[in-house]
Amino acid sequence: MSDTKPHTSAAPITAPLTAQQHATQSASRAANISTETIANQSDFTTPPLHVGSFQLRSRLVVGTGKYKDFAQMRLALQASRADVITVAVRRERLFDKDGHSLLDALPLDQLTILPNTAGCFNAADAVRVARLGRELLEQLGNPGQRWVKLEVLGDKTTLLPDPIGTIEACAELVKDGFEVLCYSSDDPIAAVRLRDAGASSVMPAGSPIGSGRGIANREAIMILIDLLKNPTHGGRADYPVIVDAGVGTPSDVTLAMELGADGVLLNTGIAHAADPVHMAHAMRLALEAGYFGYKSGRIARKLLGTASSPWSGTFTHIPGE
Repeated sequence: MSDTKPHTSAAPITAPLTAQQHATQSASRAANISTETIANQSDFTTPPLHVGSFQLRSRLVVGTGKYKDFAQMRLALQASRADVITVAVRRERLFDKDGHSLLDALPLDQLTILPNTAGCFNAADAVRVARLGRELLEQLGNPGQRWVKLEVLGDKTTLLPDPIGTIEACAELVKDGFEVLCYSSDDPIAAVRLRDAGASSVMPAGSPIGSGRGIANREAIMILIDLLKNPTHGGRADYPVIVDAGVGTPSDVTLAMELGADGVLLNTGIAHAADPVHMAHAMRLALEAGYFGYKSGRIARKLLGTASSPWSGTFTHIPGE
């Protein structure tokens, strides 16, 4: 994959930016996408996302677990149009009950694998599993050998991340040459600490893994994005934030993007849908809708209505006039 400058932005949290200023910023961020191109291209897609040394053609990253079988997984991945998929580096995740390898079922020449440390509950285990994943992908010649999605869970009940263990593991893996994408809670301060520990991307949970609750605390996500991206707060406008976990519906994906996220990672919302293939397609379209909706700059919210047509020249009775 080659490097391309991303189209990312800081997300305001309250009053610092007016609606007009927000709209102006959004328009300038997408200035290289002409209105003529948008109007005339029937299958317009989002620009690539830059994460560390990687360029993602799709901003939707999908998992490979929980599908009925490998055939269904392949079709869903194809429908999602994702070019990065995440794989748990554990034998029971890599092989099915008949001993068939997940990796053999994937078109590895078309995909970049993002190995993850799912199932780890301390920093030492996460670091060890990350290194095993790197060795595996080195043997396959997959570029995913350079990065890892870091998960250090706090317990089996909530599946929320252990903030201390995650920071410790992140710092160790960065020293070991990894590009680390950190699964985090929606705590803005924890996210800043992970970025400062060297994380290439912070991936806040919308809600607990597999819960399907969507974005449980949208204000926290907005503050988190603002702290990581807004230079006023020491952020960097092109720092990638990818919402991870808890997504259940296409509208959840759209909302994550409308809050200013750069991408979304999900698994259960597709794999456990009644029709995973169509749901994967819907999630892709939802991400594009949310991305372009955010970049276009929404209208200001008002308490009262504003007529779409002028009142002058009307020949009907207007109450109170």
